[in-house]
Amino acid sequence: MFANKKKLLYSIGGLVLIVGIGFYLRFFASNTTFNEEEKWVTVPTGSNFEEVKKIIAPYIDGMGGFENMAALRRYDQNVKPGRFLLKKGMGNFGIVAALRHNIPVKLTFNNQERLEDLCVRFSQQIEPDTTQLMKVFRDSIFLKENGFTKENVIAMFIPNSYEFYWNISAEKFRDKMLKEYKNFWNTGRLAKAEKLGMSPVEVITLASIVHKETVKKDERPRVAGAYLNRLEQGMPLQADPTVIYALKLKDNDFTKVIKRVLYGDLTLSSPYNTYVHVGLPPGPIAMPDITAIDAVLNPEKHNYIYFCASVDRFGYHEFAATYPEHQVNAKKYADWINSTGTTR
Repeated sequence: MFANKKKLLYSIGGLVLIVGIGFYLRFFASNTTFNEEEKWVTVPTGSNFEEVKKIIAPYIDGMGGFENMAALRRYDQNVKPGRFLLKKGMGNFGIVAALRHNIPVKLTFNNQERLEDLCVRFSQQIEPDTTQLMKVFRDSIFLKENGFTKENVIAMFIPNSYEFYWNISAEKFRDKMLKEYKNFWNTGRLAKAEKLGMSPVEVITLASIVHKETVKKDERPRVAGAYLNRLEQGMPLQADPTVIYALKLKDNDFTKVIKRVLYGDLTLSSPYNTYVHVGLPPGPIAMPDITAIDAVLNPEKHNYIYFCASVDRFGYHEFAATYPEHQVNAKKYADWINSTGTTR
């Protein structure tokens, strides 16, 4: 009798072991196929379980086990859109858990010249496409309510790193970016802009010219000071970067590289040509970074009016308070660039 009980216990133990192994294999054993440490997957808004299976099919080994786990945990009836991280060696339990954990995107952007290009950049990082984004950012009611125009709404975007869920709607994304813009100007920056007699959009428009004029961050306050001196005296800004922007806009080609502005370009009929028009252009000619914005808000105090590229300190400029002084610097630069053979 004791022997029979012992056999029964062994049988039960073996059965438990088999069931346990089966349970482990079905729920926790690796069901991934990729060799990389991780794979990001995105589930579009409105997706159902069948569509999710198609999305993750290239990354899992056995669909049956995943389906069973999804049903057990009711995921098949409660699919979530978003951006999810699958890790190498995950079992079905972990895969379902991962598909419920929407991980934010760290969205970054900088140095875009047009809203169109910026929206392309956004659409590469979040779910809304370029068309949807352009539509909400150029919505006439939104522009009017927030003091923007189609030409200057790009001023709303302060280059930085932001966190958003991948599946955020175009409207919510726009509203969050507006909130970030207002937060940026809720600091002492707004008071400094008012002291200059400028609106935030005007500051960013001038900052975009400063940004394009010099890559040297330590020189930007001096360049900003020179431009502000011109504005104060009612002089045209005569900024070559605005002419370059006008040329690109005329040809609708913002991929072209223009290294030299020719005399004939200075008469180009465009509201962005600051050789022809006094004051600021209709909007930013690029997306200035924060150092350029702060350079305008904290300009160097001096009496410089003119400047041109330096041939002795590449990347920097030579400044002058009088036109005769400037002519000396300009001739030196013209002679150098002519010697390089640069024609455009």
